[in-house]
Amino acid sequence: MSRPKKWRRVCCLPESNLFGPLNAVIDQEDLVLMQVDEYETIRLIDLQGFTQEECAEQMHIARTTVQRIYNDARKNLAESLVNGKVLRIGGGDYELCEGLEKTCRCGGCNRHRWGGLSEADNKED
Repeated sequence: MSRPKKWRRVCCLPESNLFGPLNAVIDQEDLVLMQVDEYETIRLIDLQGFTQEECAEQMHIARTTVQRIYNDARKNLAESLVNGKVLRIGGGDYELCEGLEKTCRCGGCNRHRWGGLSEADNKED
């Protein structure tokens, strides 16, 4: 019997989940699917500047798992960009973090809990 998949912690979902050429007709042959955990590794490593080890800690998974997910995500991005295919983000084994954890350093928790503003920005003067 195989081990059950471990849920990956994700701090926020993308504001848009469909990307590609402006004149693209969306059909299954020209659609690249990126899972939410793949999106999260791209966001943490490439945008936030996390190392793979820091990303693994943030997502509560092994560094080797992050490396595999990150490689899959980069392959999907390349497929979409180079071949002009539509990229859709969705699905996968993930759970959204609560946004209340003091150990979260990704910057996404406040954004997905407070609609783009930090908690301090949301308080009324």
